[in-house]
Amino acid sequence: MGKNNTVPQQYNPYDNMLMVLDQAAKNLNLAPNDYEAIKYPERELKVSIPVEMDDGRIEVFEGYRVQHSSSMGPCKGGIRYHHEVDIDEVKALAAWMTLKCAVANIPYGGGKGAVKVDPSKLSKEELKRLTRRYVAMILPLIGPERDIPAPDVGTNAEVMGWIMDTYSMFKGYTVPGVVTGKPIELGGSLGRREATGRGVMLVVRELLKKLGKPISGIKVAVQGFGNVGGTAAKLLYDEGAKVIAISDVSGGLYHKDGINVKAVWEFIEKNPGKLIADYPVKNGETSITNQQVITCDAEILIPAALENQITADNANDIKASIIVEGANGPTTVEGDRILAEKGVVVIPDILANAGGVIVSYFEWVQNIQSLTWEEDEVNSTLEKIIIKAFNQVWKVAKDKDVTARMAAYMVALERISKSKKLRGVFP
Repeated sequence: MGKNNTVPQQYNPYDNMLMVLDQAAKNLNLAPNDYEAIKYPERELKVSIPVEMDDGRIEVFEGYRVQHSSSMGPCKGGIRYHHEVDIDEVKALAAWMTLKCAVANIPYGGGKGAVKVDPSKLSKEELKRLTRRYVAMILPLIGPERDIPAPDVGTNAEVMGWIMDTYSMFKGYTVPGVVTGKPIELGGSLGRREATGRGVMLVVRELLKKLGKPISGIKVAVQGFGNVGGTAAKLLYDEGAKVIAISDVSGGLYHKDGINVKAVWEFIEKNPGKLIADYPVKNGETSITNQQVITCDAEILIPAALENQITADNANDIKASIIVEGANGPTTVEGDRILAEKGVVVIPDILANAGGVIVSYFEWVQNIQSLTWEEDEVNSTLEKIIIKAFNQVWKVAKDKDVTARMAAYMVALERISKSKKLRGVFP
């Protein structure tokens, strides 16, 4: 008697998204009928994926594909291979993609796929068989006019090539537009690999202009030194920023006077399988944890790993005055509230990391038209679109006296609800 047996409520990223969406609808004075349908994914597919392993046994993996909204165009979203993924995470990621495409004002809706697997524990051939069977299982949902996958955590350009080939074999002809983030040789776009990180850098640069701060010498911490965080760190380093902390799943590095980001990146690129923990320290860097990266004495923090990183437990300890979200959903609603009270400027994921889907859109357009763009055209058009989106969000934030996250949700929700209203409900 007298013991508290209540179980702490588990973090649910989809509920997290809905809380912000509801508040954005209130701020826009939308009637429930104007946005009720947006709160529900259009389709959720769960599949069982039998794979013959290298030792001859059959192992069955769980996979998903969620289409959140097709109001503004075909669904678009990555495929994640991660051992802790679940349907609520995929639903949230699909919804964030809907919002992200609307903020960028590109003609896509949101989707997301995932397989519950640790890809590091599978051989390349096992991964290939898993991917091909997964594609066969979700085949009725995908296609260049329906739903276009892309890389995400645990997948890459090579996996996208397998997806394109599998889909094409079922169709009987080559369909490069079924997937983006492919190898260049298979119809991928120049600049796609760096696009998300480049978008993060562009948003940081524009934000600093608005705040009247120079980029040169500003102290930056990057949690997640993968494709997104690593690229953003490199590009900011090139712009003159002082990157004082970086990390990946193995841990992090810190140096108060700045890290030679290019040297770390080249080490990891030239030594497949190596991580930050393997980097031979050369200039007095010290080892720190992922959590210490989040709370170090940087002026700008870029969380570019997974969701649920900035929470009520650590938000008060964050010293950065600016947060630019490279990852999807890295900040919980409670963490966000604390940051707002502290006056921290947070540029949300649905704006900050939209560079990837913007250049995916360019890749899709090139595939459909059987054309290729030069890399400078890709990068300059990306810059134009993401800066325009940033300025629209910034204006709403200032005009309505709301956070940048709320402003981004308001811009997106207004566009989606308008398109849904214009199309009407079928039948």
